[in-house]
Amino acid sequence: MPAQADIGKTPSASQLPTNTRFTLYGIQTTDTTEVLFALQTFEVHAAIDAGSPCFIDKGQTARFPGLHSSKYADRLAEETGITDYRNPPPNAPENDKIDAATAERRMRNIELLANGLKVLTSASDVSYPPFAAACPGSDTQMPPIDCMDDVSNANRLKLCEKTWKDNPDLWEGTDRVLTAPLNGTTMGMVEGVNPINSAPIGGVTFNLDEAVSTLDAYAIYYRSDAGLDPGVLLLYGTPTKPTRGITRVKMTSTARPNLTAELAIFADLGQDDEQF
Repeated sequence: MPAQADIGKTPSASQLPTNTRFTLYGIQTTDTTEVLFALQTFEVHAAIDAGSPCFIDKGQTARFPGLHSSKYADRLAEETGITDYRNPPPNAPENDKIDAATAERRMRNIELLANGLKVLTSASDVSYPPFAAACPGSDTQMPPIDCMDDVSNANRLKLCEKTWKDNPDLWEGTDRVLTAPLNGTTMGMVEGVNPINSAPIGGVTFNLDEAVSTLDAYAIYYRSDAGLDPGVLLLYGTPTKPTRGITRVKMTSTARPNLTAELAIFADLGQDDEQF
């Protein structure tokens, strides 16, 4: 599944622009017409965007609330004086040594997650406030990512939280808990392998109010946030019902032969008139 480029980055050959959204459609056909019903809109991102203005540390356990997460090791080094965890000062406390080693490991994990894992998320066409030219930012401009002082961190935290409050679907991931983003909703992960522990992952769940098990076909389209529906066809498939109560759809792509998706629809599982 093609992911969207990180904020401010030019898409690679396998990516789509940042301002892209996907929609799963159900299709009802007759002899002369084909009607599309939008079932779920979503985005596809790397598990974290290390260049996002609001990829930050927050919450009760955050050591530096509002700090850009990619700068955690640098800020910790400032505080502890340990610039190389493998060669700490002789008088460094044991807890600081452990924290420095953990911070270095966290930085490696961030790099792995930014390049090796994709998630399906809620969709939003909102952008973050622009970066300020210098620290500590302002009431309307984000501090640059390199700003690590307490005032910059407080300004960054305030602007991010205000943006999230006003836009609950704007997704922002975190390396701390992959399934619990800083904002928005993570619906699941594209099939693959966790780059940190090599565990297999994959699977996305949509809960829909519509009755979709009787539709004739299903498709995923993508378009820019400002584009017109339905957009560009990415995946298409027709349903089969090999098991009672479950509709399965094998979705394929004519434009990308190696791209496939499996859709399973569980309808009316709460109602069963069969007697055994």
